[in-house]
Parts: sequence; structure tokens; C-alpha cells
Amino acid sequence: MRILLFLFLLLFGNNTISAQRDFYKNYNFTKADTLRGQLNEFRSCYDVYFYDLDIKVDVAEQYISGSNKIYFTAVKDFEKMQLDLYENMDINRILMNGQKLTFERFGNAFFVELPLQKEGVQSMLEVFYEGEPVVAINPPWNGGFAWRKDENDKDWVGVACEGDGASLWWPNKDHLSDEPDSMSIKVAVPDDLMCVANGNLRHKEKLGNSYTRYDWFVQYPINNYNVTVNIGDYVHFSDTYTAQDGATLPLDYYVLSYNEEKARKHFKQVDGVLKCFEHYFGKYPFWDDGFALVETPYLGMEHQGAIAYGNDYMRGYKGGMIPPDMDWDYIIVHETGHEYWGNSISANDLAQMWIHESFTTYMEALYVECEYSYEDAIRYLAGQRDMIRNAEPILGPADVNWENWSGSDHYFKGAWVLHTLRHAIGDDELWFDILKTFYEGNAISNVETESWIAYVNERTGKDYRAFFEQYLWYPSLPKLLYRLEETDDGVKFSYRWEAGVDGFDMPILVGEPGNYQRVYPVTTQKKETLIEDVDLWDFEIAEELFLINLYEVR
Repeated sequence: MRILLFLFLLLFGNNTISAQRDFYKNYNFTKADTLRGQLNEFRSCYDVYFYDLDIKVDVAEQYISGSNKIYFTAVKDFEKMQLDLYENMDINRILMNGQKLTFERFGNAFFVELPLQKEGVQSMLEVFYEGEPVVAINPPWNGGFAWRKDENDKDWVGVACEGDGASLWWPNKDHLSDEPDSMSIKVAVPDDLMCVANGNLRHKEKLGNSYTRYDWFVQYPINNYNVTVNIGDYVHFSDTYTAQDGATLPLDYYVLSYNEEKARKHFKQVDGVLKCFEHYFGKYPFWDDGFALVETPYLGMEHQGAIAYGNDYMRGYKGGMIPPDMDWDYIIVHETGHEYWGNSISANDLAQMWIHESFTTYMEALYVECEYSYEDAIRYLAGQRDMIRNAEPILGPADVNWENWSGSDHYFKGAWVLHTLRHAIGDDELWFDILKTFYEGNAISNVETESWIAYVNERTGKDYRAFFEQYLWYPSLPKLLYRLEETDDGVKFSYRWEAGVDGFDMPILVGEPGNYQRVYPVTTQKKETLIEDVDLWDFEIAEELFLINLYEVR
């Protein structure tokens, strides 16, 4: 009798998952973390609208020198501003209107004293700097420059700095919330090499000192960490993508000279990727800057309009991570997806990088659904489930320069959260319209997680606050406590949610696959439903559609 009572309480008692919404409250962050991550009074006082970066890259010495002109609008009156540049890089001088400005460094930040800047007035200062930038130990996971040699022993250089920050190699306001409206990127490199950066190449000039300068221009807002330089013995070829409305988009490819033949064949798949993503979200967002893939000495990165490609012309992720009967390049699909989520729609804080990574990882499944089938997309997602750790929340700590997740839950778990939400809503026409219209309404802008939650609630007419609280702020999954009892008419299904969030009430699908029935568990009470015309052996809970834990009491 005591055993039966224990099982009843275990199944239907008022237990809660051991999870803490304030997961990071005991973390100790440094002043440097806060300076880089927070919009303090010395950062919020101005808005950058244009960068004019002009540098020389001495490849042999692994050295950068040059300047960045920073054009900004005063948001309020101020006389001191914070900018960012790693402390191993030397600042030679800072000029405004020909006058030298004083500054003080604190770690990777520096504070500039200016004449009074009046609210609404636009100004420009120029930072002259030089130094040996951080060398990336394991790019793109560790930020910095990759100084390599290709198979012909020619220099081959790339940079990746997501998380670490663009200020590891050029001075800027290094915060996700402040993107310039446009940007000029001028890079001088040795004559025998080519430099590929973001946007369009507007000018190329031999400088007469064994260096050639490449002048690139970005016409759209751009995340600082997406600004890139790629230097190598590149050849260039191009193709054209035709959108549904007949507009044509130039596709530019920059690959090592000996890889041109295989690249021409392998990159043909870009057309299908762009078609699928246009179907779900509309036209490629940076149309006037064009689309480019640039071969790099590291795996890949979503550098806007100049995607870093280093997957060795293989299927999947270096040959793996996709089902063996599929043939598509993971880096092309994932990084192209970032042009929509991450580059066009961007987060305001590193804590919300799920807006970049979860949505883009989910786009991989959407690509599979578009190119193959819904069932194949389910199968693809199932292959990622074992990589979900549930060790920490998807959302990180706000207002600090921190991207030190111990796993990849802001990729794979976040994608599964969106997959789960789709089936919780239970209306694919509505779901895909929510995705597309939210994207279209926020393209080329920065958004907050709260904006997404509010939009989902508005479009569905249901409050999904508890859903997002559970999946984004808590590391643990909701647990479905249930009992099955076979009857003459079917299976009696008793069930209740156990979750960290009060009011969690996500519906699920149960019964016989292909003929599932929707039920509505809650945390506050046990419910019972008779699932008719199914026997116990055929009864299933749709774990392939919902990211949940199951606990059956027999």
C-alpha cells in the first residue's frame, strides 16, 4: 500500500524540477567583462553610423597597421566615450578635426576625452593603431587571425572573431546593439595575393611598394564580428541566382587557385539553398552587396556577404553529421542561413545568441524539409538530439562579454525548441507565416527575445510565456509524468507536466503514429484521456516532435 501511495505521489504530486531561472547569479564577472558587454554611459551616449577602416596587412610579420575613421551621432551631450581595441594592439594617436585627443586604456577598452559633443550632432574621429593581432589557436571556435600556407606554399590568411569581438584586430564600438549603417574596408596586401572582404569591390590600386590595396564597401548595417579580411592566392568565378520575382543576384566565389574545378561543381548547390530559404523567409537580404563564398583556412563563419568556407568541398560537416543518404554541404547551408538569422536579424546582447544560432540551426532542418521531405527533416533533427546537454540555459547572462557556453544547446536545443513550438501550435500554415512575417518585419535590424515571444503570442492568440521561460531560462527539460492502462476500448492515458515554471501547459501528441491525438497536460493536476482504438503495444508519445523527458510509472 505504501508503494502504491509513493507511486501516486511521484506521478501526480506537486514536485518541481530542480532548476533555477537565475542560473548565472553566482558567476563572478570581471570589470573587463562588463566594460565589453554592457552599454554603460560612455557607450550609450553615441551611435556609430559609418566606419572607414584602412589598414595594411604585413603577412610575413603577421602585423597590422592603419586607422579607422569612426563616424557617430551624439545621442546626448557628452565629453567622454568608450571604444574597444585589444590591449596587445598599440594606439598611436586619435585625431578629431586635426586635433589630437587624449585617451586612457583599461584592458581591451579605451576612453577618449572629446570636446563637448552636443545631442544630435554628427562627428568623426580617427584612431591610428598597429600591432600583432591575436593568433587563433583553433578558429573559428577561438577568435583571431589564422596565418597559414596553402598547398603551393603561398600565404593564406583569414580572421574569425565571433564572441571574442572584432576589437581583437580593429578599433570600434564592440557591442552587438550598434551596427554601422554602412562600412568601407580598405586593405593593402602583398602584390601576389588577393584580399576579399565584405560587400562589393569598388577599387583596386597598386601602391608601388609591392602592395596592392583592395577597397571594399558594405552598403548595409553589419555586425562588427562579421567584418572580415581573407588573403590568399585566390581565383574568382561567378554565377547568378534568379529569385522568384525574376531579379538576379550575383554569386561570387573566391577559392584557392588549385581548387577552382571542384569548387565550380560543388558550389552549384548554392542555387537550391537560396531557393529554399527564399521560400521560407523571402529574398536574400543583402541583395545589393551580392552573395559570396570565400575559401578559408578554417571551417566556416557567417561573415556577411563573404561567407567563410572551409569544409573541403565535402558533404555534411567534413563528411559527417547528416544522414548518409543526403548530399549537401553543412557549411553552405548553415552559414547561408545566418545571412537571415544573425546577420539580417541580430541580437542586442551575446546572452541572446540563440536568435542567431538556434534559428539558423533550425533552418538546416527547413532546408532538408524543402529539398527532401518533412519526414527527412524529422530524421535530421533526431540526429542532433544526442548533442543536447541541458546543462545550462539557452540564454546566457546579460550585459557581459561572455560566450562561454559549455555545450551547444543554443544551437541544437534551440532548434529543437522551435521544432517543438511548431508542433505545439499544431498549424503549419500559421507556423510558417509566423516565421516569415516576423523575419520580414524585423529584417536588417536588432531584436530581443521578448519581441519574438510577444509576436508568437499575438499571432497564436495563446500565451506561450511559460513555454519560453521553461525552454530558454531553465537548463532542464519539462518532464511528462504518465501512466498507461489498457482497456477494452483503447488505452487510458494519465498524465501531468513536471516543470520548473508554474503554468507550463504545452500540448503534446500521443497514440498511434500517423493518427496521433492531441492532449493538454498541465502542472497543477492529473488528467486522464482515453485513446480509443489503439493497443498498448502501438501507443506512443511523439518524442520525435517534442523536446521533453518522459517518466512512466507502472
